[in-house]
Amino acid sequence: MIAKTPLHAAHAAAGGQLVDFHGWEMPLHYGSQLSEHHAVRQDAGMFDVSHMTILDILGAGGRQFLRRLLTNDVDHLEHNGKALYSCMCNEHGGIIDDLVVYQRTSDNYRLVLNSATREHDLAWIRAKSEGYAVGLQERTELSMLAVQGPNALAKLNQVLTPAQVDALSTLTYFESVEVDDWFFGRTGYTGEDGFEVLLPATKINALLTALLAVGVKPCGLGARDTLRLEAGMMLYGQDMDETTTPLESGLAWTVKWEPAERNFIGMGALLAQKDQGVPRKLVGLILKDKGIMRSGQTVLVAGQVNGVITSGSYSPTLGNSIALARVPAATGTEVKVDIRGKELHATVTKPRFVKHGKAL
Repeated sequence: MIAKTPLHAAHAAAGGQLVDFHGWEMPLHYGSQLSEHHAVRQDAGMFDVSHMTILDILGAGGRQFLRRLLTNDVDHLEHNGKALYSCMCNEHGGIIDDLVVYQRTSDNYRLVLNSATREHDLAWIRAKSEGYAVGLQERTELSMLAVQGPNALAKLNQVLTPAQVDALSTLTYFESVEVDDWFFGRTGYTGEDGFEVLLPATKINALLTALLAVGVKPCGLGARDTLRLEAGMMLYGQDMDETTTPLESGLAWTVKWEPAERNFIGMGALLAQKDQGVPRKLVGLILKDKGIMRSGQTVLVAGQVNGVITSGSYSPTLGNSIALARVPAATGTEVKVDIRGKELHATVTKPRFVKHGKAL
């Protein structure tokens, strides 16, 4: 049976085109994906992300457990409220999921996991937590709304309590704060400033209504995908999965090799790949000819084996087609893409195209 978030009726009332997204009925758009995209780049938009999995890691052994579980090192969280992005790998270095972890206190961490990988993630984490002094608590009573865009803070300040406004004023990127039963993370999936607000499901409809009243535009999965693609943010299941490692997915920066005795899950396999030479890399592509690059299309690399586009679309900000692609490590600055039997030219770039609304 398809799942629905607490905002399901609000999406329908706002004219959202609802689709099945990994077992959740979610809005694809509310009439114009393009206007939703531009709203986030130029003003403020909001996304229902209540389908994400929220998991708290509790107990004195939480820090040591997460240092074993994740490629990134929670010892780099300098103070309570800090967050970091990490991969969670299997023993072969394949990516089980990518996630954000927030340090709430020294013995309390919050993980936000992808919805499509929920069952596998939870089973994996439970199994690997054996032997550590930790408890796992899935927070199914919480919902999540992402408010994103250059005016996100100003719009939120119009609807929050004075205590909440004061707390948000001190947050920097990848920091979080809690006020009463609301949790705010200055994080997001759009390449813009913004916040992810976790709050009791019973209160999220009131927050949505208040934000609509101050001009925050509701946005769907379509705009979320083009925004994250422009920002070079990867989508699990397309740009990475258990058959790919962080080193060949543009995520080597999430792997902390020192101290060596940390020995996170998958470290041995990743060290071996690093020493032998990573055979593939994730790059950005900008199409020079007329057309649209899509996931699954073949990338033709002169003198090398073919690559593949993992995510591709039209970029509303740049006005042409962009893509992420996994290609041989020796790939140069120009390639061709097979689009419906036509070999079109593309320029190879870093896998990020837009930052804070500006082309890179």
